[in-house]
Amino acid sequence: MIPQAFEYEQPSSVADAIAMLGKHGGEARVLAGGHSLLPMMKLRLAAPDALIDIGRIASLRGITDTPDAITIGALTTHAEVAGAEVIASGCPILAETAAGIGDLQVRNRGTIGGSIANADPHGDLPAVLLALDGEATAEGPNGRRTIAAADLFVDYLQTSLSPDEILTEVRVPKASNSAYVKFNRRAQDWAIVGAAAVVHGSSARIALTGVGSKPVRAAAVEAAFDGSNTAEAAGHAADGLDAPSDTAASGEYRAHLARVLVRRALEAAMAR
Repeated sequence: MIPQAFEYEQPSSVADAIAMLGKHGGEARVLAGGHSLLPMMKLRLAAPDALIDIGRIASLRGITDTPDAITIGALTTHAEVAGAEVIASGCPILAETAAGIGDLQVRNRGTIGGSIANADPHGDLPAVLLALDGEATAEGPNGRRTIAAADLFVDYLQTSLSPDEILTEVRVPKASNSAYVKFNRRAQDWAIVGAAAVVHGSSARIALTGVGSKPVRAAAVEAAFDGSNTAEAAGHAADGLDAPSDTAASGEYRAHLARVLVRRALEAAMAR
């Protein structure tokens, strides 16, 4: 299908982009890599009056290393995240997850900010950001604010970003004992279910994708985990879940995958 007609704007700064969003009164969408938004527009699942192409805003690219955290510009591509040594050594779960997103074309065009702001319930990066207890920075007409991952993802394809805000950077703590494991039919497919695990001694943070309308914490696993009982703790991965059924998998199968993948993610994180 062909998308409906829209205006196209290409700002040169974040301030210009925010002004353009305001001009269109909430009927514009921000365009980064475009691998999620453009297919939705072709299917008429998204029909913005305008696209604000932020691809030329240089300040939204780059990776900054600090002793405890890594800050990544929103336009940094998945390929750049996957290939950055500072991320591979300081936060391996993020580098490895980025390396497994889509295919080479998607990784070279898709961006970390676009993936997180799109909030697809089968996306890899939202669950990883949630498990890491990371945060995003947004800028809008009222200034700059920081949003914790736990507060960012609201519902299916919905975040707490305002229509006139732009996600400008992502910040994650360093976490060497971490891993993300997913199950998909083909390498370039969305995850049917994915599990992210970040282990700190006898405690862990676990997040799941593909089991609801947004990434969720596996609170029952976290409560049961004692630092060594991976299989026992992972057995609680489906506790409290109401996993959906669709053409890819039944809810029962997704619950089974959650238990299997959480165990694998915990074992991989602890083996580092």
